[in-house]
Amino acid sequence: MLRKIEIQPGINRESTQYSAGYSWFDCDKMRFRKGRPEQIGGWTKYVETAYLGVCRSLLDWTTAASTKYLGIGTNLKFYVEQGGALSDITPVRLTTATGDARFAAANGDATLTVAETAHGAVLGDWVTFTSAVSLGGAIVAAALNQEYEIASIIDSDSYTIEAKDTAGAEVLANASDTSDGGAATVAAYQINTGTNNYIASTGYGAGIWGSGTWGGAGSLGFSSQLRLYSQAVFGDDLVFNPRSGGVYFWDESDGIATRAVDLAALPGATDTPTVAYQVMVSPTDKHVICFGVNPIGSATLNPLLVRWSDQENAADWTPTVTNSSGGTLLSSGSAIIGAVRTRHEIIVFTDTSVHAMRFSGAPFIYQFSPIAENVSILSPNTAIAVGDSVYFMDADGFYIYNGAVTRLPCSVLEYVFSGIDKSNLFKAYATNNSDDSEVTWHYPTEGTDVSNYVTFNYAENVWTIGTLDRAAWIQATSKAFPIAATADIVTPKVNYLYNHEAGYDADGAEIGGYIESGQVEISGAEVGDGESLMFLDRFIPDFKVTGTANNADFDVIIKGVQYPQQLFSDPDAVSYASTVLANTKQSDIRLRAREIVLRIESNGIGYGWNVGDFRIDMRTDGKR
Repeated sequence: MLRKIEIQPGINRESTQYSAGYSWFDCDKMRFRKGRPEQIGGWTKYVETAYLGVCRSLLDWTTAASTKYLGIGTNLKFYVEQGGALSDITPVRLTTATGDARFAAANGDATLTVAETAHGAVLGDWVTFTSAVSLGGAIVAAALNQEYEIASIIDSDSYTIEAKDTAGAEVLANASDTSDGGAATVAAYQINTGTNNYIASTGYGAGIWGSGTWGGAGSLGFSSQLRLYSQAVFGDDLVFNPRSGGVYFWDESDGIATRAVDLAALPGATDTPTVAYQVMVSPTDKHVICFGVNPIGSATLNPLLVRWSDQENAADWTPTVTNSSGGTLLSSGSAIIGAVRTRHEIIVFTDTSVHAMRFSGAPFIYQFSPIAENVSILSPNTAIAVGDSVYFMDADGFYIYNGAVTRLPCSVLEYVFSGIDKSNLFKAYATNNSDDSEVTWHYPTEGTDVSNYVTFNYAENVWTIGTLDRAAWIQATSKAFPIAATADIVTPKVNYLYNHEAGYDADGAEIGGYIESGQVEISGAEVGDGESLMFLDRFIPDFKVTGTANNADFDVIIKGVQYPQQLFSDPDAVSYASTVLANTKQSDIRLRAREIVLRIESNGIGYGWNVGDFRIDMRTDGKR
């Protein structure tokens, strides 16, 4: 007779597929809405132009004049997007005097050696030359006077670039290229680039989380560590900070063709931070705040120090009786890992504790209260604010702070933490989708960049899992859709931004969502728990399809075994696959097993779908 297969919402991976029973056991690119599995929304390119590097920081904002911007921090560059166009605003750390940079070419070779005393560059840095003259042959002035990526470091006083024309094509020097570029050449070096990998024994992962200049504590230093940016809006302007690096300011009124500058370059700047872990702007009182920062009079980062600027003044960091600048040294832990802003307070995580930071006004400006011990966050970006609550991921589980810190029961805990790449924890991050009441943590697995995710639906209290290569994600309230950045580290110069929850397809291709149940069996007093085999001869599907329903195409796969430990790939296992359309009334099958697994996969494009209650015609049966 027909039997309704009622499967509990959420993914349950805390035990075996057999013990999961009438629960969902596995899925990809699915969510639950009102208890029903549903394929997530699709994605399309937000900007057609690729950007340089891997982006791990996004921030959107709207100015008083209603201009919409997106800040994009990659390991190689920092961009501002406006109206679909990307503008490179990466700060310049050094502009040399005229004639300090000199070129040398070799006949028949595109490699140019650049001599520059104490250039301070690392492999992959970017430099722009101006006012150079032709080397006398194929290497003309126009080829020299442009931006170059540094191809190799020879020593502290020289490096190489690969000559190109203004279209980017390689240019080979000839025998006439004997000049050095002239005495008027100026070189502008952008801030050092970062890497795509977190190195736990060096930089800000060593000792006391990178105390010392430029992420000291190890030989690699700031420019050789995973690049993580923090960003904050200051009025119409932008403040940003590469972790363990400087703090920079972009003045929106100067236009998108203008690069950001160090805080010290602002008019009236005094005692501005030179190195910090994270920057933030307080939402209610407009102080610029640095977490893990150098004290006044020192260039060495103090990993427990919090400092803030004068109110509504990003340049003044010297505490006086007439301003509100100040600082506090936290009392527990060895380093600040990250901070999250809620509507009424800022939550600060050290490596061993959690603190609440609240604006109190003069004379102390901020009050700090410890709210939890022996708990922290997995990485600087694995905490996310949802209203006045903060959801966060630690090394042993998931938590919520909503006045107190509470551990979240998780039905996929072992699955997530057994698969995460523990050598690259700082790549993990959290994001929020308030439209679907979801908090999602994206994380790397062994041998990949960020490739997997785990989602908690806090309205329905269910968990899902999946795969998606996104290195950064933001809800982007000023935009039509959430925006995410791809995580291609093999060819890092071809990463893109995507609109998400946009349509039903993966940029024109199939999303490929699927969901699979635990092992369902006939049970009850009359048949025992799995005592009898069952015979299945048809099922009645139950789908809701949105979009182009006449293109809806699903594979319904019913797999059967006789024992929990039996693999579905065993010769004795049985499986039946049926292609189901949106208008399929029923599908005939023939299958005999003690336990079955129901798996549903989508094919095709142009539609979304969710699953209701399947009914299967099953009855007890013998082995023959």
